[in-house]
Amino acid sequence: MRTAALKMERISKRFPGVKALDEVNIEAHAGEILALLGENGAGKSTLMKVLAGVHQPDSGEIYINGQKAVIHGPRQSQELGISIIYQEFNLIPHVSIAENIYLGREPRKCKGVIDWKKLNAMAKAVMDRVGLTHLQPQKRVEQLSIAEQQLVEIAKALSHASQILIMDEPTAVLNGEDAQRLLAIMGELREQGMAIIFITHRLEEVEQVADRIAVLRDGKYVGSAIARELTREQMVRMMVGRDIAALYPERNRRIGEPVLKVEHLSLDGKLSDINLTVRAGEILGIGGLMGSGSTTLSKALFGLYPQAKGTITVDGKSGITSPKAAIDAGIALVTDDRKGEGLVLIMSVFENLLLPSYRRISSFGTLLEKSRASGIVERWIAGLKIKVHNPAVAVGTLSGGNQQKVVLGKWLQMNPKVLILNEPTRGIDVGAKAEIYQFMKALSEEGLAIIMISSEMPELLGMAHRIAVMHEGRITGEMPIEEATQEKIFIYATGGERG
Repeated sequence: MRTAALKMERISKRFPGVKALDEVNIEAHAGEILALLGENGAGKSTLMKVLAGVHQPDSGEIYINGQKAVIHGPRQSQELGISIIYQEFNLIPHVSIAENIYLGREPRKCKGVIDWKKLNAMAKAVMDRVGLTHLQPQKRVEQLSIAEQQLVEIAKALSHASQILIMDEPTAVLNGEDAQRLLAIMGELREQGMAIIFITHRLEEVEQVADRIAVLRDGKYVGSAIARELTREQMVRMMVGRDIAALYPERNRRIGEPVLKVEHLSLDGKLSDINLTVRAGEILGIGGLMGSGSTTLSKALFGLYPQAKGTITVDGKSGITSPKAAIDAGIALVTDDRKGEGLVLIMSVFENLLLPSYRRISSFGTLLEKSRASGIVERWIAGLKIKVHNPAVAVGTLSGGNQQKVVLGKWLQMNPKVLILNEPTRGIDVGAKAEIYQFMKALSEEGLAIIMISSEMPELLGMAHRIAVMHEGRITGEMPIEEATQEKIFIYATGGERG
């Protein structure tokens, strides 16, 4: 039996108020892609941060190629041949690709001067390994696409001569084509003998590239299996401990009168003549590839572009030229960037849930009614099933799914008429997805008009009543759900028309 490139045995880690890892065991082999699965909060990222030297385990042992290793910090982890690529890129935008890859390790001439020719040659060699053959190493990172930046992160990992590569949700910010390219590169790295640990919530990707899966639940190791021997339903059952028979609930059938009307909305160079109507109880899905303009549209509807032309009307009232006006009109926006725009990560769950409501629950505009505030927070923690042991903890410590529920709660407290959800389930696990879909159905049954922007076609097809598709700032097609298919959505998303 071959020696595992990595073996972690009985790893435990406790944080104040929670046991994040409870005697977890996993192993990964050279030339293998191991998919590490589990719901948000299961302990996946904590386990990988132990391996990366970010966290010190309370107990347990780590073996690299059969040799016991004690990892005191990130530098030692790298010296052991371990690299980790987080969801948030760790790149310096205003310097070159080459400088990012070899930051702090630049080859030098005499007197300590950087040998730029050698640096660029070294960077080009690792760039070619990850498919960045079309770029020059001198190009600044800020000029790259998100997909290209992801590949620079992988190139940086390879530059350390890593034997073990950890990838935490690497395709979460990529469109379908770029995600497929990245999966293909992972396959090539596997053929080169790397051990790859792949954290993802996209089970179709697990089916496509993983050799084995290992599953965590509530900080405990559930088990591992050969990926091709499991159905998607069996993977879900291992992850959540129960069957999710129907991920997408039956649609609300009580559709009312128009609530939101958008007429000739334009923004120079970004949006062109957008016309939309959303009715009470309806979920309008908006699809499109990365850069289609859908995120810009969501922000325009929320009043973030006062220079935009056209008319946005809610229940017959127009004049939405600022976020305050949008909120007062009854529009709520759940952004696609919950960490950067949807939440204040250093503030508590309590404070984040109340942020938009302070004007309404304060006396004379200054004094907060504490009992009322506590009641609101308790209501949403219970109603949205937010897993938090104390609402006073920083929201940044919560899992992705629970952070998303906090964003939902803070806006639902405003009792909106129109709810805009931009990538509502990005980066969250299948169990949390099912819960959010149920919330969306319940809200639609209460008469809320919902716009759901999503890059996941199954999500659009599973939840929406109608689907509009964008390309380069325009709506190129719209169809009722009965006529929608993935093929039609893709044709419109690439600027074509249905034949």
